Amino acid sequence: MPRVSFLAIDVGNTRLKWALYEAARPGANMLAHGAEFLENIDKLADGAWQELHAPARMLGCSVAADAVKRRVEEQMEELWDVTPHWVVSSAAEAGLTNGYDHPTRLGADRWVAMIGARHRLPAGEAPQPLVVVMVGTAVTVEAIDASGRFLGGFILPGHGIMLRALESGTAGLHVPTGEVREFPTNTSDALTSGGTFAIAGAIERMVQHVRRHCGAEPACYMTGGAGWKMAPHMSVHFELVESLIFDGLLEIAQRRFAA
Repeated sequence: MPRVSFLAIDVGNTRLKWALYEAARPGANMLAHGAEFLENIDKLADGAWQELHAPARMLGCSVAADAVKRRVEEQMEELWDVTPHWVVSSAAEAGLTNGYDHPTRLGADRWVAMIGARHRLPAGEAPQPLVVVMVGTAVTVEAIDASGRFLGGFILPGHGIMLRALESGTAGLHVPTGEVREFPTNTSDALTSGGTFAIAGAIERMVQHVRRHCGAEPACYMTGGAGWKMAPHMSVHFELVESLIFDGLLEIAQRRFAA
């Protein structure tokens, strides 16, 4: 295989996800992919990555500490001669303008996911505003206007954090995970439903904000490890996209590595 492949890496709060593509461009065929919990990063070179062809380029985004990124780089160094590149949010990139007060302080995963979502809009049609949601350890809800300007976003605890907070602050709530119901009649269902609808309410409030601010219906995308749990309980239609961060990394990589 020619040495033209591209390795995309997404380091979250609990897991590292990776995908190897045939090239650093949107739509490239995925050759391999996988995920590891952060505590198992040091096993990548002897495990999932051992049989991969050496990538020509690598680009990643990370919300973890620099020490975790360094552990990832050490695993790469054991196998390949490839320079690691990491996304840092900037004032503008790949058609998106950053409206954060301090653009570089915006989480790289949020920035990359928004870029991925922006480029999913159908070409040739009138541009739409966007609401982009990532549901993981934390939940982020982003608003983008039709011109591609990031207006701002919410950050709230994910479902697991909500439940642990209730368990630690309230006696007698150590109960099994329940079901999402309109009218819960036991504590397990009440906790699960409360967390789910609290997140849904914040997301739907952002959709309302975007409608009012932009005067148009936003295109809505949802991603993240727990996105499939949330999507069925939304009153607004969200397209569930598992690969939104990888989509964004491919868009950025195409521009950065074009030369």
